Amino acid sequence: MRIIYLGHSCFLVETGSHKLLIDPFISGNELATVSADSIECDFILLSHGHDDHTLDALPIAKRCGATIIAAFELAEYLGAQGAKVHDMNPGGAHEFPFGRLKLTHAIHSSSTGGGLKPVYLGQPCGLLLKADGKTIYHAGDTALFSDMQLIGRGGIDLAMLPIGDNYTMGIDDAVEALGFLKPALAVPMHYNTFPPIQVDPARFESAAATAGFHARVMAIGETIEI
Repeated sequence: MRIIYLGHSCFLVETGSHKLLIDPFISGNELATVSADSIECDFILLSHGHDDHTLDALPIAKRCGATIIAAFELAEYLGAQGAKVHDMNPGGAHEFPFGRLKLTHAIHSSSTGGGLKPVYLGQPCGLLLKADGKTIYHAGDTALFSDMQLIGRGGIDLAMLPIGDNYTMGIDDAVEALGFLKPALAVPMHYNTFPPIQVDPARFESAAATAGFHARVMAIGETIEI
């Protein structure tokens, strides 16, 4: 299984037979190294409705014929705009052609727009993916919560965790999350894209090592295999 980091919280996961795009925010990310128009995928997995996780979901889904998988309200919102969707909710799992996906709890919010008329888009989620004999946990945007211990049962090969603070866990809480999840490898995300989430990801890497865990900072555009 190949995992390509596309910046912010966006990853392209390539299984033996499918390409899964998670939280596509590319055209609005000045740090992105690829064009949203160049990405091919079969499925798009969304953790919640904020624009920095969904901005390119609809155009990519329509161009590729990809199915968007998201919490009910978010899926219905994008489906009403012409996307193929599969709606779910936290705690639910489903067997897809690529493997099994379960939506987990996340402590955050989910909407689009702002001002006096934001559009509510359901529960924020984490994504627990089992495919090709591997288990990946994309935490989405979340605070630290003790039930991460439940998510880690059965083993996690790769955990993608937000570290940018302000809107999500910061580095210290993300390291504490490792103690609950116990992943074989952790990759930080959701940092340095905007001024309020500027942190040094190397500090997460070193703090994780001190706590007895393996973390790796991925450069935007970098690929790893698990």
